[in-house]
Amino acid sequence: MGAPAGGPHATLFVSSFEVHALDIASGERRYKTRDVAWALAVDAGRVHAADGPHLYTVDVADGTERWRTSLDGWVYSLSAADGVLCCGVRGGGVQLRSAANGAELWRADDAQQDYENPQSGPVLVAGAAYYYGAGRLRCIDPHGAGLRWSFPVGEDVPSHPVERGGVLYVTAGSRVYALDAASGVERWRFEAPVVLFTPPALDADAVYVADYLGTVYALDAATGRDRWRGVTGNRQGAEPVVVGDGMVLVGSGGVLYAFEAASGRERWRYTARGEIVGSPAVADGLVHLGSRDHSLHTLDLASGQLRWELGTKGELTGSPVAVGGRVFVGSKDRCVYALDAFYGTAVPAR
Repeated sequence: MGAPAGGPHATLFVSSFEVHALDIASGERRYKTRDVAWALAVDAGRVHAADGPHLYTVDVADGTERWRTSLDGWVYSLSAADGVLCCGVRGGGVQLRSAANGAELWRADDAQQDYENPQSGPVLVAGAAYYYGAGRLRCIDPHGAGLRWSFPVGEDVPSHPVERGGVLYVTAGSRVYALDAASGVERWRFEAPVVLFTPPALDADAVYVADYLGTVYALDAATGRDRWRGVTGNRQGAEPVVVGDGMVLVGSGGVLYAFEAASGRERWRYTARGEIVGSPAVADGLVHLGSRDHSLHTLDLASGQLRWELGTKGELTGSPVAVGGRVFVGSKDRCVYALDAFYGTAVPAR
């Protein structure tokens, strides 16, 4: 779908060829960029995008272009934080650039090439840049000072690391690692029976991952101890486990499973008429999920009962976004739908 930006005139950014800036209150399009955007990041009042070999930045408020620059390759992933852009470039490239003017801060050409997609490309996380290459996770100073540390994780790393409280959690092959974010020293590791597909998902004291056979693992965040396991169906994608309001949600094909985070007890399962698209959005006691049946389904989080459903004229694209009592979803019918999250009614223009 895109990324929301807050403030008195909150905006939702949707990448559909160009970047479209939509007013969350009215749904009115404020502007769109003149160039396509295959990668998109929003930070500190600016929208950063790449049309492939070119990187450009526009103001959040009015779309005024601030700068653009050419890279020596196709940008497939982009993240932004603290005045820095982190670019994944096809062919094993990593580039750190200034968000102020696009100037190059640092680069490398030894990143992995097996998973060149936004979910596994180089990324900025909690004051550091991370990328995978030659079987190692590398931690880079984001302002150009170079390598901080590296850690051997193997070749099969399809997702980004996640940080909390100075600890970095990494899924690699059949293992989950907890590393000290400052030094890269291993705190613990967990070995699953088969390959894990998802990035770690966190709540207050646990780490959740799922393997390709559909088993969900709840691990103690401090020790890596196996707390409980839940059973779902086989998974084809690498969408993360979703955690919210004491529930753990996992999609498998056209079925969404809900487990109690504390005990692992299955609370409910919901079957859509088609495969689930992207990840469900959880907010205000509701679950919003898209399906290849061309519909957005909204469920009660506690019971799994269907509250309302919206059919569109095309297959849904990406994951729903729930913010401010509203839910947004895009469709291949070339529309973005803005709905009242509780009732499913269209949000009127103001």
